[in-house]
Amino acid sequence: MSDALPRVVIVGGGPAGAAAAITLARAGAAPLLFEREAAPADHLCGGFVSWDTVARLRQLGVEVSALGAHPVTTLELFAGRRSARVALPASAAGLSRRAFDAALLARAVDLGASVERGVAVRSIETDWVQLEDGRAIAADHVILASGKYDLRGWARPRFGQDTALGLRWRLRPGDRLQSRLTGRIELFLFRGGYAGLVRHEDGAANLCLAARRSRLAEASGRPELLLEQIAADCAALAQRLACAGPLDKAQAIANVPYGWRAQSAEPGVWRVGDQAAVIPSLAGEGIGIALASGTAAAEAVLRGEASSKYQRRMNRRLTIPFALAGGVWRLAEHPLGAAASVATLRIAPGLADWTARRTRVDR
Repeated sequence: MSDALPRVVIVGGGPAGAAAAITLARAGAAPLLFEREAAPADHLCGGFVSWDTVARLRQLGVEVSALGAHPVTTLELFAGRRSARVALPASAAGLSRRAFDAALLARAVDLGASVERGVAVRSIETDWVQLEDGRAIAADHVILASGKYDLRGWARPRFGQDTALGLRWRLRPGDRLQSRLTGRIELFLFRGGYAGLVRHEDGAANLCLAARRSRLAEASGRPELLLEQIAADCAALAQRLACAGPLDKAQAIANVPYGWRAQSAEPGVWRVGDQAAVIPSLAGEGIGIALASGTAAAEAVLRGEASSKYQRRMNRRLTIPFALAGGVWRLAEHPLGAAASVATLRIAPGLADWTARRTRVDR
């Protein structure tokens, strides 16, 4: 690392951007981070924190237990009326993005990072960024951490016509629902997608769904109707929804490029988190990749490496997790494949442990 610390601008204050800010600030650099949301908010993905991610957060100075995270030790998988229950490789957690995003940014600020909330970035140029409020900020390096939202001129490609979309509902706290979800995460497989349900620190449950656009089209473009159709084929999901009472309007995001990885990088621009790679969310490793890539990019900046070298290295690290997660996703979204997955786990529960460990990004 050279004596002169680089000027680094971070675009986005989610887990990837915050991890980069923490790593840079620890080294004595003073990164400037812009987050377009004016206040912490719950985002569509990331309400499940895997055991590896719990450890990564601890390394960054954030303890999920101190945030009231709900411990998760068991996975239950459903396909229609079939189910299988297996132990996770280690204790994971259910924790809202609102809680751990805020904790990570607070940690970055404590270490010396500057964070501006409610400020959107308009564009990235060679050695500066243009803000929506008209300011131009000079930068030696720009870490692109805008999550699933693409910055103008930096869009990720779409995969085919029947792309994936994400939907999220917050299920209100209730004794019956909390009891059913104590210590566990539930995955529901259905034709064209899957849904995950986990309890959070406030007792509410986070229901995230990934589905092909064609499934939403069958429901006349109405997320609530799609959820009803899925629950009609899965009694367990119907029971959970009955415990939750009326649902609020769904959060939604379209054209999620599951399986995409950045193959290269522009000089001085570092893609991290979902801007570096988008793993199918049933793997539960999106936040882990965000933290790993944000940390790795910051460390490479401090070493004086080229962004292209970092991007190639990150791409290699994700080859096996993405290949396996993509295969599981393709199997799970077909009824016969989903039924076979449940049946296999009932016979060989150790297969879930093997799969879970190999869809983690290495440390």
